[in-house]
Amino acid sequence: MSYQLRREEVVDVAGLQAMLEDSPGKAAQAILAAAGQGVIEAQLLLGQILLDGRGIEQDAAVARSWFGIAAQGGSAMAHNMLGRCLEHGWGGEVGLSQAAIHYAKAADAGLDWGLYNLGNLLATGRGVPANQAQALTCYEKAAQMGHAKSMNLYGRYLEQGIATVANPVRAVRWYRRSAEAGDFRGMFSLATALIERGQQGEAELWLERARIEGNLNFLRNALATLAKAGPQLENHARAYAAEIEQRTRP
Repeated sequence: MSYQLRREEVVDVAGLQAMLEDSPGKAAQAILAAAGQGVIEAQLLLGQILLDGRGIEQDAAVARSWFGIAAQGGSAMAHNMLGRCLEHGWGGEVGLSQAAIHYAKAADAGLDWGLYNLGNLLATGRGVPANQAQALTCYEKAAQMGHAKSMNLYGRYLEQGIATVANPVRAVRWYRRSAEAGDFRGMFSLATALIERGQQGEAELWLERARIEGNLNFLRNALATLAKAGPQLENHARAYAAEIEQRTRP
């Protein structure tokens, strides 16, 4: 144990992360060496670059193994990433119940991403029995920690009164915090809430930002919502449709 702590003190993991930008191959070799010497943060970073194929050949199965090793060493983020591998089938079979266990360990350690991911499983009943009250608790805790995606979902629970008393005013506050923290779904949620309150001008600014920053899956879902909103958002619906076409063009 003492040897591992000494190794962690001398290995500059932040420096290795920076090196990935300029010399990914060299950084990968250094990360691999540090991971083999028992540096937990390097093990976690190795798992990530193996998952992404940065500076090293992509290998999700080996990435999952390194996340497992780092999780055994007590890394909350490694538990979260192992949960992601199990949830999405990266590097092996899908195991939703096992994913929930690892997300819970990350959440218990106070990791916002662990709380968010566990909340998603609880909200949808995947791997665990659906429990909206527990999902709400997860989202609220992560939101209070500054997790932008959780802020948006906490706002949704407040707006719709899911497992709590509906509070649209508080919901808008959380949507705004999510949007200002950079979450494109939070931007869209804030925009739709502002439209309901007659604040069309500000809403359109957030709709534009969400269109530019959102991913394809979000854009498709958002377009379906905009298409039902009527003439006042017809221009935005066309803009979202054009954005989707542009990104999917061969």
